[in-house]
Amino acid sequence: MPARFKDLALDAVDHQALADWWCRALGYARRQPPAGSPERPRTWPVPIYDPNGSGPLIWINPVDEPKRSKNRMHLDVYGDARELVSMGATLVRARDEEIEWDVLSDPEGNEFCVFVPPKPKPQPTRR
Repeated sequence: MPARFKDLALDAVDHQALADWWCRALGYARRQPPAGSPERPRTWPVPIYDPNGSGPLIWINPVDEPKRSKNRMHLDVYGDARELVSMGATLVRARDEEIEWDVLSDPEGNEFCVFVPPKPKPQPTRR
């Protein structure tokens, strides 16, 4: 095995604002430096994480140039596309007879796909 998964990275011109947006969208939080460590400079990448421990660490990295073309890699999430649009995402393509998901872009134009959350499995009843 020459490699194994570590983290995801997402580029942004305003990486601080986009980190906050993804934290709200995913229920993530900013990862704080260890106790006693100096505060991270605002120009450094922002690590965000899932407080429930089930999602990957995502680094929101500062870049100088805006996004110009389609992503070659993107996030897939479960959620409500309408709610994400109300938070500032843009609908790129709605689900239809060809695809079972909505394609959105975050406030900086990074595309991601939104799937309907799976229905919870019924719990067996005890007698």
